[in-house]
Amino acid sequence: MKFSITGVNHKSAPVEVRERLAFDDHALSEALVALKGRPGFCEGMILSTCNRVEVALTCEENSKTSAVAVDEFLAETRHVQREWVTPYLYHFEDSDAIRHLFRVAASLDSMVVGEPQILGQLKSAYSLAKEHGAVSGFMDTLLTRAFSVAKRVRSETDIGANAVSISYAAVELAREIFGSLEGKKIMIVGAGKMSELAARHLRRSGAGQILVTNRTHERALEMVELFDGKLVDYTRFLSALPEVDIVISSSAAPHYIIRRDDMKRVLEARRNRPMFLIDIAVPRNIEPTVNALDNVFLYDIDDLQKVIETNLQGRMDSAKEAEAIVHEEVERMMARLKAREVAPTIVKLQDELERLRAAEVARMRTKLGALTPEQEQAIEALTKSMINKIAHGPISEIRRQASQPDGHYIINAVRKVFRLD
Repeated sequence: MKFSITGVNHKSAPVEVRERLAFDDHALSEALVALKGRPGFCEGMILSTCNRVEVALTCEENSKTSAVAVDEFLAETRHVQREWVTPYLYHFEDSDAIRHLFRVAASLDSMVVGEPQILGQLKSAYSLAKEHGAVSGFMDTLLTRAFSVAKRVRSETDIGANAVSISYAAVELAREIFGSLEGKKIMIVGAGKMSELAARHLRRSGAGQILVTNRTHERALEMVELFDGKLVDYTRFLSALPEVDIVISSSAAPHYIIRRDDMKRVLEARRNRPMFLIDIAVPRNIEPTVNALDNVFLYDIDDLQKVIETNLQGRMDSAKEAEAIVHEEVERMMARLKAREVAPTIVKLQDELERLRAAEVARMRTKLGALTPEQEQAIEALTKSMINKIAHGPISEIRRQASQPDGHYIINAVRKVFRLD
């Protein structure tokens, strides 16, 4: 059985290529049906995300190289020229393909190392392939092991522990300041994408009501509906600040919209309860000297970027530990697969020796005459014990050689000696 992975990712192909090769849910189901009809197909799965499109296949050993098959398959199903797609494709086989699969599952091959989404996407791709009958024994074993490897990496390293995006960094800092975000009020000033993401993550972390203000009324209403929030008139948002714990500002205003004097009045009204201000606008929305006030914690986009860089370095350190785990798991899986490959040889050897034993016992019965049941049992036990002792050495050596680089030479010699071919 030959296992391979062929595809493109954020390192091998630009976004315009990945977009053209990506499958939506309907196209993915159709593609799996088409994949099952390819010559030499045994099992297959298609993983399609914004950063990668990969086709995993198992084929018979004597089938054509699956890279060519996937070339053609992607060109046909995505309606592109084969010559156009081929230069962007990478191809892995056998142990390299298993290593790639484990690295993808463990988020070591992601654009953001340690991000958790890829494992869920891989599980969804696996479930869909199973639903279409495209995955069974061999690949089922590999994918199940890949999920276990990802779990082990998460539990034994800190690869996913720290925030590595602006929005996650904002949540991490907010938690440091407040301890718990349960029930904290958020105000979004401006309606930029990053502030929307930050608010979404804060809300998931337990933050309470979200107030929205924006110079464009329509966009403010969109955000209110998105978060089931409360609309605040842009000309009066400063007066609403005393009831707010966290401010996320990304207005396109060319000047400061929150100044030091404004925050002094806000803090007096709040009786100096702490406030967390996230200014992710360029140019900045909040006067930097605000940070000098007691109980005000102001972070701009550069501050958040520094947090991210520190966290990324931490993830890179954890990634080295994760790579060691993947290497160990690949070696273990290859040993299991090689052991499985020699199982038919061991069974044939046992069957052949049993055939010889049974034939010799039957031949001797004609010379020994009538035997008592006790004598019959004694002969059976004696001859089986002799055969087991004879088989023990070759079987142990076959199993040991299965994990050796040149082990197939010894295994083939055993097959010839006992005439198993």
